[in-house]
Amino acid sequence: MHELTVSPWASLAYLVAGVCFILALRGLSSPASSQRGNRFGIIGMTIAVVTTLVTHVPVVQHLLVSDAGPTIAVRTIDWVTVVEILAAIGVGAAIGLVTARRIAMTAMPQLVAAFHSLVGLAAVLVGVAAYLNPQAFGISDLVIPLIGQPFAVIHPVSRIELGLGVAIGAITFSGSVIAFLKLNGNMGGKPIMLPGRHVINIALLAGILGLIAYFVTDQSAWIFWTITLLSFVIGFLLIVPIGGADMPVVVSMLNSYSGWAAAAMGFTLHNSAMIITGALVGSSGAILSYIMCRAMNRSFISVIAGGFGQSSDAGGPAAASDRPWKRGSAEDAAFLMSQAEQVIIVPGYGMAVAQAQHVLREMGDKLKAEGVRVKYAIHPVAGRMPGHMNVLLAEANVPYDDVFELEDINSEFAQTDVAFVIGANDVTNPAAKTDKSSPIYGMPVLDVEKAKTVLFIKRSMGGVGYAGVDNDLFYRDNTMMLLADAKKMVEDIVKALD
Repeated sequence: MHELTVSPWASLAYLVAGVCFILALRGLSSPASSQRGNRFGIIGMTIAVVTTLVTHVPVVQHLLVSDAGPTIAVRTIDWVTVVEILAAIGVGAAIGLVTARRIAMTAMPQLVAAFHSLVGLAAVLVGVAAYLNPQAFGISDLVIPLIGQPFAVIHPVSRIELGLGVAIGAITFSGSVIAFLKLNGNMGGKPIMLPGRHVINIALLAGILGLIAYFVTDQSAWIFWTITLLSFVIGFLLIVPIGGADMPVVVSMLNSYSGWAAAAMGFTLHNSAMIITGALVGSSGAILSYIMCRAMNRSFISVIAGGFGQSSDAGGPAAASDRPWKRGSAEDAAFLMSQAEQVIIVPGYGMAVAQAQHVLREMGDKLKAEGVRVKYAIHPVAGRMPGHMNVLLAEANVPYDDVFELEDINSEFAQTDVAFVIGANDVTNPAAKTDKSSPIYGMPVLDVEKAKTVLFIKRSMGGVGYAGVDNDLFYRDNTMMLLADAKKMVEDIVKALD
C-alpha cells in the first residue's frame, strides 16, 4: 500500500515545482532565454519527482503477535518495490539521455510526437491500474463482497477523472503515433480522407462522453474498456485526415492533449504537481495551437475536430519540364548577394535535412563584412514543428536580433534586393494566395516573390513540398534555382565570396 496523505512541506515543494514550470515556459518563449527555461524545468521536475517518491514510499504491514501482549501492526518500507521504482527511473533516464544525445535536429518533430504518445500511454496505464486497484490509489472507501470476491466501489468524482484521463490519454497516444508515422515518412504526408469522417468523429465523441457519464453510475468493466477502445480509435481518425502542411499545428495540438491527460491523472493520483504541470502544458499548447492556426488561416475548431486537412486530390504538382525556369550557380549567387544592400534568408526544412545552419551563418557573416544587411525570415510553421527553424538558427549562433517572424518582415521583401530561400517550399508558395484548389490556400506565406531576385536552393526540380504541391515561385522571372544539396551549395557560395 502507499501513503496518500500529503504533508504541508510536500504541498510547498509542489508549489515551488509549479513556479519552476511557469518560469520554464516563460524562458522557452524566446531562444535567448531557452537554456534558462530548460534549467528551471529540470529543477522543477526534480523537485516534483523527489517529493512524490518521499511522500509515496511503498510500505508493507506486518503483524507482530506476542503471548504477553496485544498484536501490533508494524509498517516497514517495501525495499523491493523501491528498488523496482528506482530501476525504472534509471532505465528511463538512460534511454532519454542516449536519445537526446543521438537524435538529429531533423528528427526532432517525430521525437516530440513520440514523447507525446508516451505521455498519453502513461495516462492510460495509470487509469487502468487505478481502475483495477482503486484502494491503492485512495479513490475507494467502500468494499462490497461480490460472489465471494471483494468489490471496491470507486468514488463518483474519481470515476469522472478516470474516464476523462483515460479518454484523453488514449486519444493522445493513437493520434501521436499517426503523427510520428507521418513525420517520419512511414506514412504519406497527404491527407487520408475517410467517407463521412465528421459524422463518425462526432458519433464517437458523443459515445465516449455518454459512456463517461454512465460510468459515474455504473463502474462495470465493459464501460471502462469501451471508453478506452473508442478513444484509441478516435485519436487515429482525428489525425489521419490532416495533411503534411498542417503537421506543425498537429504537434502543438497533441502537446496540449498530453497536458490535459496528465492533469486528469493528477487528480486520480492526488498529485498537485501533475495537476499544475498538466494544466500548464495543456493550456500553453492550446494557446500555441490557436496562434498557429491564425498564422495558417485555419479554424481552431476544425483543428480540434480533425477536419482541416484538405482533399487528397486538391491541387497537384505541375511537371517541372513543362515550364521554363532559370538555373544559377554558386558564383552567380555570391555575386548577386555581395552587390545587394539587403539580403533576407528564408530557412526551411531542407536546411534542417542538410544541416546547413552553421555554414549559412558563416555566409551571413561574410555578407555583413561586405556591408550587406542580412536578416532571417521565419514562418510560424517552417519545418515540422513549432520553433524548428528558431532552434536551428540559435544552435548556429545566429544573432537573435537578425531573426524576424513573418508579420514583422513580410513588408520588407518588396524593398529587398535578394531573397535567399534554403529549403523552404510550402511557406513561400504564392499559390497559397491565388490557387483556391491548393491544399495550402489561405495560409499566410512569406512574400519572397516580391524581392528583386529570389535565389532558391533545392535538390532537384522534380520534388514537391511536404504538402505535396509544386511551387509557382520556381518559374517566376526573378527566380534563380540553385540545384544542389543545401549545405554543399552554401559552402560553394562561401568560397565564392572569399
